[in-house]
Parts: sequence; structure tokens; C-alpha cells
Amino acid sequence: MISAFFIFNQKGEVLISRLYRTDFKRSIADVFRIQVVSNPDVRSPIITLGSTSFFHVRVNNLYVVAVTKTNANAALVFEFCYRFINICKSYFGKMDEEAIKNNFVVVYELVDEINDFGYPQNSEIDTLKTYITTESVVSAIQAPEVSSRITAQATGATSWRRNGDDVKYKKNEAFVDVVEVVNWMGSSKGTNLRADVDGHIQMRAYLSGTPECKFGLNDKLVIDRSTVGLSGPSSGLADRGGSDAVELDDCQFHQCVRLNDFDADRSISFIPPDGEFELMRYRATSNIKLPLRVIPTVTEIGTTKVSYDITLKTTFSPKLSATNIVVRIPTPLNTTDVDVGILGTGKAKYVPAENVIVWKIPRLQGGQECSLSAMAQLTSTTTRQVWARPPIDIDFQVLMFTASGLIVRFLKVFEKSNYHSIKWVRYLTKANGGYQVRF
Repeated sequence: MISAFFIFNQKGEVLISRLYRTDFKRSIADVFRIQVVSNPDVRSPIITLGSTSFFHVRVNNLYVVAVTKTNANAALVFEFCYRFINICKSYFGKMDEEAIKNNFVVVYELVDEINDFGYPQNSEIDTLKTYITTESVVSAIQAPEVSSRITAQATGATSWRRNGDDVKYKKNEAFVDVVEVVNWMGSSKGTNLRADVDGHIQMRAYLSGTPECKFGLNDKLVIDRSTVGLSGPSSGLADRGGSDAVELDDCQFHQCVRLNDFDADRSISFIPPDGEFELMRYRATSNIKLPLRVIPTVTEIGTTKVSYDITLKTTFSPKLSATNIVVRIPTPLNTTDVDVGILGTGKAKYVPAENVIVWKIPRLQGGQECSLSAMAQLTSTTTRQVWARPPIDIDFQVLMFTASGLIVRFLKVFEKSNYHSIKWVRYLTKANGGYQVRF
């Protein structure tokens, strides 16, 4: 599948190079440097030149590149690249040029271990850390025993978790975070042009032994499409849910999940990896609950002024609150100054370098609203250009709220020793640059 793997820095220098097959020479790196790194106009993550395809992911000014001549599954190639990035972050704490240069020996070990002749192999972080470490080498006396235990784990039924006797905690806890990123585009008339949610369920399991976990979601949960990634297909219920049903367009599970149970009663049964892992990803485009509403009134007064009246409303329960709210309101390019007249709450200032008014609100309770009024002063120009009016952008976070309506009904832990475990569930909905309204 993959014939070569490279990591470039932003200058185009090769930091890591590995050829898995003989159909490429190392000079293929020069082609990527010239065609992609040195060309600022390239925006596609896939570049095909002749029979050669370059798949690249950019992270912290690094290019993670996979090269192939075959008609490879693009989703699988990108999944491999992102898995490699997550592995590096787990090992080194970050993924940047300094981390790669300081740990290039470990990086080469990882590159060789997770890919064999171009085909992805075991990429479970917990398993990799048992035999690829940054610590001192195990003594020769312990080596045979440790080696056999590693082999049993890597080739066993639960390759993602160590032997139950090796995992012990004084306090058995499980933390579940349901994190959703809501994207919304509203029109100037108040209608929804687009609304969707990208969510994932992150879990941290600090449980002794080999526990069996059962995780229940909403009673009314509809999977609209039949594709479930990595672990295989789901049944894909064709019936649409009612207005109170949670409809997921697609979802993807960690390989530890037993899909048969999910298809039967929407419960997720699994033996969790030790530590932190992503249990599930999902996407929803129906029945989205928007936590914030923005009502903008922007009026151009002649050619020298623009007045702003922006109202922000929260639509969730008064028991909850939105935090770290940042509203970015665009101004014309010929703006000289902005006078903020009436400000309900928070702080607002004009940022000339970005041509925006930045309105920051530390906290806003559910059911409340706040307003901002401002007047932008413009310089007169000989030729008047039509203002494009970019959308207003809003960033925020709301704890214990889900825009899709997804909830965790229960979380049970079963283990042969019947120990008591503590379970924690947290919900977080946030917007990062994709929550906008036109005016």
C-alpha cells in the first residue's frame, strides 16, 4: 500500500525517511519538496504526479508524507498518518521538529514497527510502549519473560491491553468526556444555512485487571448511514427518528468495541485499553440544538460610518453557562477607529491589524442575552468599493451540554474481583472558528 514514508520540516528538509518497497528511490523526496513544500498554492492533501500519489498531513510546520504508486485507500493512508502523529504525541508530548530531532532513533523504531512492507500493523500505543521505550534496557534475566508477555499481548484477543495481572490501581476510576464541536452558518435573516456537529467520546480508564465495560447511549439513537469505520460496518437503521431522536450520520469506534451489542440495543461493550483513548467518533447534521443565537444589525451610514448593534442570546438551561466567548465582528478595510458605545457585558476593542472588533465575554448564563453597540469611523476614498461583509465569528464553550442531544445513559464496569469503581461523565460543546452568522 505505502511505498515510502517521510517527514519534512517547513524548509523542505527531510527529517525522517523510510522506503518500504523498491519501486521508489530516495530522490522522490525532492519531487515533493519542489511540488508541494516550495509551492504555496498547493492546498490539496493529495497530489498525484503521473502514477505517483503523495498523501500529506501538516502539523506544527511539519509535513507527514506517505507515497504510493498503487490505487491505495486514501482514508486508510490518512488514518495511518494521524495514528503516527498521535503515537508521537503520546511518546514525546508534542509533535514538532525539535521532538523529531531529539528522538529520531525512537521515531525510526516506531516507523518500522507500525508498518511492514507498506502495510499498517499494530498501532496501539499501550502495546507499543511495552517494547519500544525511551527508558533503560530491561536486564537479560527478565528479557525472556517480558518478551513472551509482549508477544502474547500483541497477538492475543485484546492486543490493546496488557495482561490483567499487570494492571493494578488503588483507586479504580473511569472518566468519560463527550466533546462536540458545533459548526453553524446563519443568514442575515435569521435562518439556518448549515448546522452540523463533529463529536467524539474520549475515555480515561484506570481500572485494575481485565474489566468488561458497558456503555449506554440514548434510547432513541438512529444511525442514518451504514458505514462505521475501523471496526467494521453497523446495521445502519434506515428509519428516520422523530424530532426528539438523536440522528448520527456516521460513527466510528475503537477496535475494542463489540459492534454486535451496539447494533442490538445501542449499548457499547468493550474491554478498554489502559489509560486514555478515543472510544468513538460521530457526526450529526439533524436536530442540532444551537447554544447561542446572534442577531446582528449592521448599517452603513453614508460613506464615512458603519453602526453595529449585536445581540447575543443563550438558548440552553439557566443552570448552565457559556464561557470563554469571543465574538469577532468584521469592519471595512478603510476603518480608522471604532467607538464602542453601549456594552452589556464583557470587554470589546478594535484590532486594526485584523480589521475586526473583538468582543470577549468571560461567562454568560443560560437564558440571558447581552448586546454591543459600536460606531466605526471610515476614511473617505476616491473610488468606493463594495464591502464584502465577512461573517461574524463566535467561539465559546458550554459544559454539560450537547448540541446533538447525545447522552450517556449508564456506564457499568464488570470485573471478576467485583471491585468498586468510580465513574465520571462530562459533556462539552464548543465552537472553534466554525460558528458564524452573516449580516
